[in-house]
Order: sequence, then C-alpha cells, then structure tokens
Amino acid sequence: MKIKFDKFSFYESVFDVVRQIPKGKVTSYGAIARFLGSGKSARMVGWAMNASHGQMPEVPAQRVVNSAGLLTGKHHFGTGNEMKDLLEGEGVAVENDKVVRFQEYFWDPNQLMDEI
Repeated sequence: MKIKFDKFSFYESVFDVVRQIPKGKVTSYGAIARFLGSGKSARMVGWAMNASHGQMPEVPAQRVVNSAGLLTGKHHFGTGNEMKDLLEGEGVAVENDKVVRFQEYFWDPNQLMDEI
C-alpha cells in the first residue's frame, strides 16, 4: 500500500509549529522536521517557510534557521537584511548572517510536548 503524501497538510503542520516559537528564540529546519516525525524532511520545512509569507495568522519564518544558526532563508525575505532585522528586533544577536550564541537562542519544538 502506498501512502499519499500531502505537502499542504505538512506545510500547515510546519506553520503551526513555527507559530509557537517564542519571540527572541530560533529553531532549525531539522528540529521542526524531527518534531513532526519526518526527520529527513528539513528541506521540505525550508520550502514551507518559503511558502509561509502572507499566511494568516502570520508565520514568523525569520525564527527558522539552519542547524548551524545561519540565515539560509534570508533571500526569501523582501530585502537582503529583512530576516536579520526582524531577528535583531526580537533581541536575537546576528553577525555575518549567523545567530550569535545559537544554543542560547535555540528553542526545541519538543518543548511543546512538555507543555501538553
């Protein structure tokens, strides 16, 4: 039996997780994928972030970076510095397109399970 994969419901699940990231925190594409039980789908999480602009309620896509803290999705924002500016506006330090002290700012989506 072949299971049909619905990328739109996956995207909605990603959006729901990203909406839970607290201001001043970041997480990674891979952490979201693992939380959703699809650990090898970090790239798909990235595609969801690209599709998140204009969603309602708003999806704070700036809070999702790669596993090293790099702003790899910055080219999907309006200007070259918009992602950085949004993060810095929330108190996240960014230098050379990388979150400074990434582990201090890192939010693990598995914390959602602890709150349930």
